[in-house]
Amino acid sequence: MPTVLDPQTRRALAARMRYYNELGIYDFYRRDSHATSESATPGVEPDSSIAPQPEEREEMPSRKSAAAAHAASTSAEGNTLEVLAPRPEQRASDPAEALKIIKDEIGPDCTRCKLGKQGRKQVVFGVGDPRAELMFVGEGPGADEDAQGEPFVGRAGQLLNNMIKAMGIRREDVYIANVVKCRPPGNRTPERDECETCSPFLMRQIAVVKPKVVVALGAVSAKNLLAINAPMSELRGRFYDFMPVGIRPDAEWQGTKLAVTYHPAFLLRDPRQKGEAWKDLQMVMKYLGLKPPTKTE
Repeated sequence: MPTVLDPQTRRALAARMRYYNELGIYDFYRRDSHATSESATPGVEPDSSIAPQPEEREEMPSRKSAAAAHAASTSAEGNTLEVLAPRPEQRASDPAEALKIIKDEIGPDCTRCKLGKQGRKQVVFGVGDPRAELMFVGEGPGADEDAQGEPFVGRAGQLLNNMIKAMGIRREDVYIANVVKCRPPGNRTPERDECETCSPFLMRQIAVVKPKVVVALGAVSAKNLLAINAPMSELRGRFYDFMPVGIRPDAEWQGTKLAVTYHPAFLLRDPRQKGEAWKDLQMVMKYLGLKPPTKTE
């Protein structure tokens, strides 16, 4: 039988809900008292304009996912409501409108984390087909992206375009986003609180687009999405069943497949790994029924 909340607890719970809504969190679920928090890894791998860092990073600080931490807080409040508030984009009539609602909620001058106060020029939300079957998730905007307001437009973006073309589709046919939406100062790796603050918006983007496959570009993107701290050699070469954190499955969409490959910026630094990245993309192509273009196309 549901627990009846006293007025003081209701007010406290309402205040907490407003706080979470401001962070872009709308869905909350019951957690068993013995459930353990997920661990993941913060940080964003550099774009081509960032100082080289090894792709095979293994040891990264663990963190609780934002949604898991919030769910635990909800459980501490009495574990009484399974879903406390609907996401505003659920009112939208189509995915493009829903994405605009999320983008408008973030706002052009977001200061939810330190990145909004440390020199970034603009929020880099995402771009592409709002009904795309294939979605690429990078790690964060670099200098070119910060200047143009669109993900993957620098040298790494040109390589990503070539990778997409080699799959037999166009950039306009996919959706592209990042774990964090503001460029860190000096292109440093985003800090834990920055990833946790921004990742709920990415999860909502994925839930709106409802792709058949998400491709995580780079170790940091993969580890943030999967909450798995493992080297690329272990993360690549397979599909993961993936449901965005904080998103409840429905009859229309039961989640997606997630694949991991190297970040284009890493491939620019080590072209020898392009063959391995192509193997990853071929796995995705087979799942989606895609064929590479012929020479005459």
